[in-house]
Amino acid sequence: MLSYLADFSAQFSALNLFRYITLRSGGAAITAALIGIALGPWWIRTMSQFFNGVSSVREDLPDTHNHKHRIPSMGGVIILISLTVSVLLWGQLDNALLMIVLGATLAFGAIGFADDMLKKSRRKGMSGLMKLALQVLCALGCAVLITRQHLPELQNMLALPWVKTLVIPLGALFPAFAVLVLIGSANAVNLTDGLDGLAAGAALAAVAAFALIAYVVGHQAYALYLHLHPIPGGGELAVFCSALIGSLVGFLWYNCSPAQIFMGDTGALSLGAALGALALATKHEISLAIIGGLFVIETLSVILQVGSFKLRGQRVFLMAPLHHHFEKKGWAEPQIVVRFWIIAVIFALIGLSTLKLR
Repeated sequence: MLSYLADFSAQFSALNLFRYITLRSGGAAITAALIGIALGPWWIRTMSQFFNGVSSVREDLPDTHNHKHRIPSMGGVIILISLTVSVLLWGQLDNALLMIVLGATLAFGAIGFADDMLKKSRRKGMSGLMKLALQVLCALGCAVLITRQHLPELQNMLALPWVKTLVIPLGALFPAFAVLVLIGSANAVNLTDGLDGLAAGAALAAVAAFALIAYVVGHQAYALYLHLHPIPGGGELAVFCSALIGSLVGFLWYNCSPAQIFMGDTGALSLGAALGALALATKHEISLAIIGGLFVIETLSVILQVGSFKLRGQRVFLMAPLHHHFEKKGWAEPQIVVRFWIIAVIFALIGLSTLKLR
């Protein structure tokens, strides 16, 4: 919204600053962080009264989680409100990619919100089949809309990292691939959300990487210099990423150890969907698996655990996802979180290296 002030730069030259994505990205991050921090105490009180002692913590977790049963969930609402207000304030509202990515984030957040609400009366919340069906529907709509915004030569194409110009035509299979990217990303973040600040901090590193990618692919000169595929309007996604970074900072203010509120499926599904939508919008779907490497590892740990137990009757880890394995080994929760954050940053930096190694 504020970007339109630049239209009056002929009368007030200082307003020309609002044309710059860098300025609006900084403003979006600060705005979202301040909204999140300001909103936190009220939402924590509201959720504490709403759940009224009903636990949102799984029953099969290590004993170190026993003290968390009275901590409220649905903190993802803090992220979504601060993100949405900041994007609408600092973003160009006529940018289709920006609105689609925001819409995908809110749609998956709504699915998580409904699931979290149901957990008050039904411990397991929404049925797995219903949740998956809603995710597929939202993901398919998002995939189709994003694809239509790309240049004709990029539509239904899969770009590869570390390769200059090669793209793989997926044709009619691309929507199915895009749905897999979105749903896989959303649920990978959801699996990682198990310790105070873990998912939010790891997502922050991944989103920061996509902020840089979005800025580069949206700038034709930079994109061509780095042999990337230019995405018209893609630079505006840097504003979205910055707003999401600020939202995560505001949420971490209350989610860091010891947490006062959990993000719940409202936050986890929306964060994962945001990363998936950003990957699709910037044509960095494969890079997402690298940048979000920590989420991939956490997901693989669950797959290996379940598969091994069903096939051999033996478990690979003391407990899955992987962060609970280290809890069982006696690592302190803050120690696990910080070390996993470091791993997330390393994966994000490796993913960013694909911008130059072509």
